[in-house]
Amino acid sequence: MNRIRIILLLFVLQFFVAFSTMAQKQFKVLLVTTTKGWHHESLHSGVLAVQQLGVRNFFDVVLLEDPNGFTDKFLQQFQAVIFLNTSGDILDNNQQKVMEKFIQSGKGFVGIHSASDTEYDWDWYTKLVGRMFHIHPAVQTAKMKVLDPKFPGLQDFTNDKLWTEEVYEFGPEKISGLNYILGVDESTYNPKADWGPRGKGEGMGKLHPLAWYHNYDGGRAFYTALGHLPTNFHDPAFLNHLYAGILWAATGKK
Repeated sequence: MNRIRIILLLFVLQFFVAFSTMAQKQFKVLLVTTTKGWHHESLHSGVLAVQQLGVRNFFDVVLLEDPNGFTDKFLQQFQAVIFLNTSGDILDNNQQKVMEKFIQSGKGFVGIHSASDTEYDWDWYTKLVGRMFHIHPAVQTAKMKVLDPKFPGLQDFTNDKLWTEEVYEFGPEKISGLNYILGVDESTYNPKADWGPRGKGEGMGKLHPLAWYHNYDGGRAFYTALGHLPTNFHDPAFLNHLYAGILWAATGKK
């Protein structure tokens, strides 16, 4: 009888060990979608896509629902913060300090599309992103250019892949050391734009980056300019690219 009890206890113990191992996700990210400027139609599709990436790749995704909850204590549980199509000034001075300490503690940041159209007056953030949005022409189809094939998740963008996007033109680098991984061939679309008082766009020339990463202030930052259209978030090429960036930002793994 005692032997049977021991066997049962061992079985239960093995079950709980296996369950706890299975339940332990790779990492946990906070998804921020706050907009104080332009609101992209692709936001809903983007949220669902990131959540599905979490299910498929075994990491937790928490959507920020209470802006006042952006505190040091709350952020301790996360390995990366994702700004998905954010816009305008979305964090107050205290929350900005929280974000700075989060990155300085060795954590990661992922910016998607209009994350570069966010917090222009926060100098630390502009360096975190690396370059800020300046202008864009009409949505068009263009050929992509893989700038660094060693960075994962870009395999589906090789061979001059056609991509329909609101192609951002960026201002100058806010910090040195940006590692460019994906760009666009300006000869395959019309980069010119005229926004009146906002200015004009003529393109960026031979090197027109759309995605990059870098180490910054003790942590990591990944940015991709793709993600304007809702359909982008259903494309396996973009989802692989996005997950590679999230994985690197959260863990430092390529």
